[in-house]
Amino acid sequence: MSVPPLRVAAVQMSSQDRVSDNLLAASRLLAAAVADGARLVCLPEGFAYMGPETGRRAIAEERGGAGPIQARMAECAREHRVHVLAGGMPIVSGVADKPFNSSLLFGPDGRLLASYDKLHLFDVALDDGTVLSESAATSFGSSVTVANVEGIELGVSICYDVRFPQLFQEQRSRGAEVCAVTAAFTETTGQAHWHVLLRARAIETQCFVVAAAQTGAHGPSRRTYGHSLIIDPWGRVVSELDAGEGFVIADIELERVRSVRRQMPVFEHRRPL
Repeated sequence: MSVPPLRVAAVQMSSQDRVSDNLLAASRLLAAAVADGARLVCLPEGFAYMGPETGRRAIAEERGGAGPIQARMAECAREHRVHVLAGGMPIVSGVADKPFNSSLLFGPDGRLLASYDKLHLFDVALDDGTVLSESAATSFGSSVTVANVEGIELGVSICYDVRFPQLFQEQRSRGAEVCAVTAAFTETTGQAHWHVLLRARAIETQCFVVAAAQTGAHGPSRRTYGHSLIIDPWGRVVSELDAGEGFVIADIELERVRSVRRQMPVFEHRRPL
């Protein structure tokens, strides 16, 4: 079956600790991407809030509820008649004061179509002095999400997930043709690993990878790497934004996915371990 190309945008933001300001910025950048033809717009992890964990817990919303963040994302999707992947926001879990870190997919009618709770939480102490313990204030997700967007199967992941190739292999096994990574990668780890990890995930799964990132300073002690990317199934970077707010955009063509998979049928060559 022939599926028309899907124009996808990955938005790059420098979100801070005021939800209202961040939602205005996200809405503006989303509208600009739609004006450039995007039918699916991916927002980065922390698009609505990048600040202390106490503030993050305070803004957590019920999944599918009428909270201000979800309401604005649904409104944007409905207003522009596009799919919106709102990547990485606090969603109430069953554990008090430990919301999920969730990506929510809204359809062109504003309905919530799918959601994903981050599986791998970022607990690190880096040589540059950065100490992050995401699991201290966030609940672990427990399932894989692949959703249909205009005839194309979209796998969803968040930031640190990109270091775990088994997640992406499972997305491919469930039919993924595009892998969306929404992220707030630290500047230090981004300089070292961002490009190689994302290109590896594209090559291994033979999927397009669409990576929406945070960039710049978020308060006095946190910096993110930027470099939002779109990568084709051969591992070639087709669009990149180094720094600053904006977006990258590209057409996702399923024939490109099928061509790569025909030439290099690695999934058919897998052997049991």
